[in-house]
Amino acid sequence: MMIQVIKSKLHRVTVTEANLQYIGSVTIDENLMDAANLIEGEKVHIVNNNNGERFETYVIKGVRGSGTICLNGAAARKVQPGDVVIIMSYALVDFEEAKTFKPAIVFPDTATNKLV
Repeated sequence: MMIQVIKSKLHRVTVTEANLQYIGSVTIDENLMDAANLIEGEKVHIVNNNNGERFETYVIKGVRGSGTICLNGAAARKVQPGDVVIIMSYALVDFEEAKTFKPAIVFPDTATNKLV
C-alpha cells in the first residue's frame, strides 16, 4: 500500500510579492527550494496564516539568496505581501517506508526568508 506523506515544508515564510499578471505558480528563492528539497514544477500546497486560505500551485525558481516568495496569477488573489504562509509538498511512499521517512522541514527567518 502507498500513502501520501509530507516531503517538504517551508514553515512560516513571508510573501514578498503578489503578481496577478503572471501565468501562475509560486516563485521561491532557490536557496529555500534547495533546503526544502523542492524542484521547479513541483506541486505545492500553500496555507496562509493571515487569512486561512489554502490552495495548490507549482514552484518556479526565484533568484538565489533573494528571499523571494511571490504568488503569481490567480494565487495572487489569496495573499498580500507581508502575509506569512506555509509551503508544503507531499510524496507517495510505501506504507513501511513511511514509518521511517524524514521530510525536509525548513524554518527560515520570517522577517527575511533567509536560512538561519
